[in-house]
Amino acid sequence: MTGEDAAPAGETGGAGGLDETDRQILAIEAMQWKYQGAKEMEIRRRLGLSPTRYYQRLNVLIDTRAALEHDPLLVGRLRRQRGAQE
Repeated sequence: MTGEDAAPAGETGGAGGLDETDRQILAIEAMQWKYQGAKEMEIRRRLGLSPTRYYQRLNVLIDTRAALEHDPLLVGRLRRQRGAQE
C-alpha cells in the first residue's frame, strides 16, 4: 500500500473504520452520568486520557463519517449539543 492509499488519521481501525479508542469514546458518551466527576474518572481509567484531550478527540471524532455510521443517533445528538454551545 502506498502513502496515498493509506486511510486518514482517525479513520483507521476495525469495524466501521473506528479504532478501539474511538469506539470507547462513543461508548462513554452513550452512558448516563449522574456526576461530572464520575465521567472524568472513567475517561482516565478506561482511556488514560486527560478530559481535555478526550473532548478534543471527541470533537474531531463526531465530524467523521465512520462515527456517524457507527452510532447515528448519538453522533447527531452530540453535534446538536456542540452547536447549541457555540
